[in-house]
Amino acid sequence: MPTTPSSTATARPAPADARARRLLVVGGGVTGLAAARAGLDAGLAVTLLEASPGYGGKLVLGHVAGSTVDLGAESILARRPEGVAMAKAVGLAEDLVHPATTAAGIWSRGELHPLPSGQLMGVPGDLRALSASGVLGSRGLARAQADRVMPKTPITEDIAVGEYIARRLGREVVDRLVEPLLGGVYAGHADKLSLRATVPQLAPLAAAGTPLSTGVREMLAKGAATASATGETPKPVFAGIRGGVGRLPGAIAADVAKRGADLRTDIAAKSLRRTESGWRAELSDGTFVDCDLIVLAVPAYVARDLLAEPAPTVASELAEIEYASMAITTFAFHRSALADVPPGSGFLVPPVDGRSIKAATFSSVKWPWLAHSAGDLVVLRTSLGRHGETEILERDDEELTKAALTDLADAVGLTATPVDRHVQRWTDALPQYAVGHLDRVARIRAALPPGLAVAGAAYDGVGIPACIASAGTAVSTLIEGNGQL
Repeated sequence: MPTTPSSTATARPAPADARARRLLVVGGGVTGLAAARAGLDAGLAVTLLEASPGYGGKLVLGHVAGSTVDLGAESILARRPEGVAMAKAVGLAEDLVHPATTAAGIWSRGELHPLPSGQLMGVPGDLRALSASGVLGSRGLARAQADRVMPKTPITEDIAVGEYIARRLGREVVDRLVEPLLGGVYAGHADKLSLRATVPQLAPLAAAGTPLSTGVREMLAKGAATASATGETPKPVFAGIRGGVGRLPGAIAADVAKRGADLRTDIAAKSLRRTESGWRAELSDGTFVDCDLIVLAVPAYVARDLLAEPAPTVASELAEIEYASMAITTFAFHRSALADVPPGSGFLVPPVDGRSIKAATFSSVKWPWLAHSAGDLVVLRTSLGRHGETEILERDDEELTKAALTDLADAVGLTATPVDRHVQRWTDALPQYAVGHLDRVARIRAALPPGLAVAGAAYDGVGIPACIASAGTAVSTLIEGNGQL
């Protein structure tokens, strides 16, 4: 349980074990909790501060029509080990589950099409599957096929995803495939997002300048051949947690609290300054925490403000990382209302079509545990909002749900009135990896003062496994940079 801070403006006493270095983690999302756990594993005395009343950041549970639902991320990328490994380590192994279906569609030009197989973030490796999907028109398909005979176009510097893919495969591939897939991850725009940071698998192909469709096909075939040769069973792409991914932060918090971490909610770090022995953080209640090491596991704009005085160069770089806002509308319908809805886990929406929603997920179709919980109801959700497009999010909840329901009616003929609904707004939630992002992150980390590290979605990836890995790297870097324990 979180401790209650003292009301006096004095520094906290050192841990009873004076030999244990003191780690302060600022931020109680999954990154901060993972950093606290990594600190405990390394023998550090850990204090964690979270400005809000609870842990988890954007991993939050809510209720719709009596069923528990995720109001943020609802899945974990399982092909990276960190997220699943963390769930197992904190007692959720028995509750790890996989989607009943991952068959997704594209709602393009007013029609639902299957998401083409053999693609990587929308970049087609199988042009026959692309043709069969019907997502592209005849001109777009012919332009994509021209990639195979075009001259090499090697790129030696970072470039926007959309710009390079359009160069090789044409604009329609970007608009109809890449944009909806990238938008689902970053709520951003392909023409502004960094190729190297968002789709690093394509970077070697871009450097070589070879046809993208051929390179993607060979890359996917190589991965399949390697798995076959080693006898590996193909791993599911995604995992979930029975009862919601939002259970993960609470499980980590309980684990680190049990191991002696000092967890505090409803309290923020106001300022940081160097001391002769390390760092001192002034807190929002007027107290102070002295520590040896700090991990800032907060959004870039929060870290920017904390580092404005002790590390102005870093703060200036952090100020350049922009964020996108979005909203998730979750609905519950009587099962009969979706009797004619096409099977699958949901669909993506190309922004070029001018629709309000950017994706819809049939959550209780995707997750059997939710189907069981919902009983005779079906739970689905839509996401709205992209970077720089704030108009739709300025609407009130009633207008937002109306916009989502209008698109659902047009897409799948769903015209019934929902039994219940919930609107979750995420303001400045998703960092945008602009062209040159990796170089910016390298400059940030190179300019950080000794004893201080940054971690989280703003730097190394927006998914749960990437955030957990970022936390571990931050703690390891601090320890290595300050001598072995």
